[in-house]
Amino acid sequence: MEEETEALLLRIFIGESDRWHGRPLYRALVEKAREQGLAGATVVRGIEGFGANSVIHTARLLELSSDLPIVVEIADRPEKVEAFLTTVKEMVKEGLATLEKVRVVFYRPDKPRTEGGQ
Repeated sequence: MEEETEALLLRIFIGESDRWHGRPLYRALVEKAREQGLAGATVVRGIEGFGANSVIHTARLLELSSDLPIVVEIADRPEKVEAFLTTVKEMVKEGLATLEKVRVVFYRPDKPRTEGGQ
């Protein structure tokens, strides 16, 4: 992805307890995005929220939930995000996905690391 380009931002709203083949769904989505060559993915864990069922999930001590809100965010060129949507629709059984146009100001991958991490 070049600097100063138009892109799409995909946000996938799911629950922490959602699974894909026995593994956390958010982790599986990140791995699939990497396999499909997307620019990157970020998982954000919410402290409180509710979805279509209107059940509030919270991280407050007295009402501790084991199903906190999770948002997976992925930004890349429109054609790459649109292609990835097929995978998302297959994997997410319950949740919400949104798309919005964004302007990438810069995308600077870290220098390739040599063996030993230096």
